[in-house]
Formats: sequence, C-alpha cells, structure tokens
Amino acid sequence: MLKNLMFLFSLLAINVSFGTDKFPLVPTGDPQPEVINFQDAGLQLALQDQIHANKNWTRLIQQKRMSISLVDLSDENNIKYANINGDHMMYAASMPKIAVLYAAIDAIEEGDLRLTKTVQNDMWLMINKSNNAASTRMIDRVGFQRIEDLMCNPENPFYDKDGNGGLWVGKRYAAQGKRNPEPIRGLSHAATTDAVAKFYYQLATGQLISEKRSAQMLKYLVNPGLHHKFVNTLDVIAPEATLYRKSGSWKNWHCDSILVIDEARGKKYILVAMVESPRGEQIIRNLVKPAELAMDQNATLAPDSIDDEVIITTGT
Repeated sequence: MLKNLMFLFSLLAINVSFGTDKFPLVPTGDPQPEVINFQDAGLQLALQDQIHANKNWTRLIQQKRMSISLVDLSDENNIKYANINGDHMMYAASMPKIAVLYAAIDAIEEGDLRLTKTVQNDMWLMINKSNNAASTRMIDRVGFQRIEDLMCNPENPFYDKDGNGGLWVGKRYAAQGKRNPEPIRGLSHAATTDAVAKFYYQLATGQLISEKRSAQMLKYLVNPGLHHKFVNTLDVIAPEATLYRKSGSWKNWHCDSILVIDEARGKKYILVAMVESPRGEQIIRNLVKPAELAMDQNATLAPDSIDDEVIITTGT
C-alpha cells in the first residue's frame, strides 16, 4: 500500500511540474541544428587521449564496439564537440525511446494525439523508468510511420538512409508485434552517438519542434529514476547537478545519454556512449571522469589500472 501511495504521489508531482514551461537551458545566440558544426580539434584530441589511455577501450574502439560523442556547453559562445566512432550505428536497446517521446510530442503539437493523464504518465514511465509496457503503448499510439518520418525528415534528420543510419525505433518493446527494422543493417532499435547528441543539443537549445515543446520533453528526461551507468558516477562527483538522461541495455549492448547541468562546478555538457561488451555498464560508468577531463584539457594520464578504469590526475 505504501509503495502504491508513493507511486501515485510521484505521478502527481509530474503532473504538476508539467504545468509550467521553462526557457531553453542553453540560450545560445545563434544555435545550429547540427551539433557536428561545433567540432573542436582541441577537445577531439583531448578526448582521444583520455580514451586511448585505456588499452581495453582502445581495442573496443578499433573493433567498432564502442562509440562516444561529447558536447561541451559550458561556454554558450564557444560550444565544442568531439566524437569517437560517433557515426557508427549500433544496437541501442531502450535509448531510442527518446524518438518515441519526440513522435508523441510532435503528434500532440499537430493535434493528432491528446495529452491525457494516461498519455502523460505513459511517457514519464517510458523515459524515467524505461518501462517497456508504457513504451509499447506509446509506439502503438503514434505508429512506426510517424517515428520513421520524423527520424528521416530531410529538414532535420536523425537517421540517414543513404549514409550511416542513426536513431531508429522499429519494434514494439514487447514480444509480439510487427517489425519495421531500419534499412541499412536491419536493427530494430538503433542509434549513433552523434544522432543522440544532436537530439539532446536541440532540446537544450529549444530547437526541437519549438522552445515550448523542447522544454516539455526535457521535463520527462529530468531526474532519472535509474541510477546506473553515467548517473552512478555523477551521483558521487556532482550530487547537486541536474541530469536529463535516457539509457538502454540488452545482453552485451549497453548505452547511455545524458545532459548534465552542474552550476556548482561550472559544467554543462552532453555525453553519449554505446558499448558492446559484457562489462559495458561498468565501462560507461567509468567514462564520465575522462570525458570531463577532456573538457578541462589539462589532464595528466597515469597507466592503466584494473577493471577498465584509468587513474587520472589534473595538472593542478
């Protein structure tokens, strides 16, 4: 009974919080839809140094079983972007549920879906708790065609049918139902870290549909209910930070995506990672500190330690 009451109170809090909209978190003067336009040589080299300091990570990178995208938003007038295998599409498990959220908010914007309490709660369960039943209900409401049309929209694509693919949802999160696999590799749930980083960047700058709708989507991503991968580390090193996040795991495929707003330490960034490895969850957990040190660009690396973790000390 107590657990049921706590769940109801949490839903009530969500319902109340959606009553107001906020301005974009990163009000850049001239935002660009393609985050890759901000590719920065210094950040790229620093990220490569951090990642390649670990021999196990280097091997995964070379085998195309690991990819990373990083966007440094700390200076709104000097956004920086870097990636490793960022355009390599991999199986993404639950992370593409952000595409279902986008399709649902687009349907609401166009008047094709009513924002009822049931729909609102299903979207929250889908993103915050990664609930598969709620995700399946949302996919059934919006349909595969709408999701595909949005992902492949030539005006703002998140999936390139003639290139390296990208973000895709082609199967209900249930055992039953038809499939609409992406056309390049036939994956049901796919992503590139570049496409997901672009998604978060457009949300953070109010460019996805509109400022109002971007802010609305961010409210479903905030305060993640699952504390593993990136969040496990950030709970320790940045307990006061505001986190917007969606992750996914299935068998050896692990991925995470996060927008970090850490006013206390003066850090704002987007980090996306995908790993195919039995130890993928731990690897992703250990990527946060190297990514932050890459943004600082003043790190000194120490030799590899056990458990896929690099001991790093700053120049100070």
